[in-house]
Amino acid sequence: MVALVWFVILMGFVPAIWTHVVKHKPPYPIAVHIHAAAMVAWLTLLTIQVLLIRARRTDLHRKLGVIGICLACLIPFLGVTAAIVVDRAQMATPHPDPAFFSIQVLDMIGFAGAAAAALLMRGEPAAHKRLILLATLACVDAGFARWMGGSLTRILGDGFWPNMAELYLGNIILIMGIGVYDLATRRRLHPAYVGGSAWVLGCLFLAGWLYVTPAWAPVAAHLIGR
Repeated sequence: MVALVWFVILMGFVPAIWTHVVKHKPPYPIAVHIHAAAMVAWLTLLTIQVLLIRARRTDLHRKLGVIGICLACLIPFLGVTAAIVVDRAQMATPHPDPAFFSIQVLDMIGFAGAAAAALLMRGEPAAHKRLILLATLACVDAGFARWMGGSLTRILGDGFWPNMAELYLGNIILIMGIGVYDLATRRRLHPAYVGGSAWVLGCLFLAGWLYVTPAWAPVAAHLIGR
């Protein structure tokens, strides 16, 4: 699952960054660089932590967990800050999309809630690993949308369900994959997966609903601070 997350992020962001560079577009704001660095650090740490557990080095896993706590506290703040900086700049363009702020903020809320639960349940490995993974999957739409979103929009059109597919189909499939794993190996869904996936999916669906709700756009524009 961690390898799949890396694949999605690389497929979504590497071509976008390459295009940005070769077309000599303006540099990304520093807030975007800091947020990106924190997310890469999170994925790198997640990969190391998985490998440490497979190597039965739980002692190192616990020590490095302190870094995970720090990142889990920073990432929501950095993500929302980067969103405000970028969205505020886009408000001056001919086609701003302030409603997209719901996607950015609720991704971070989904991450924060699942990560907090994972940290509180770090003494229960089965629950901890599911919640950490769910926290990570709350954010992978950034890669999926850049990779496959445009194609899905051309096929499905616009509206709530097409937008949900464009933004979150990948997230939902990977989240459901954890449930399939539970059923295949445990014959039941782990309670942490049930609660964690309900939280993350609830955030994703709320974000998608707000995005297409006309009353949300002016609220988002006010929050962005146009």
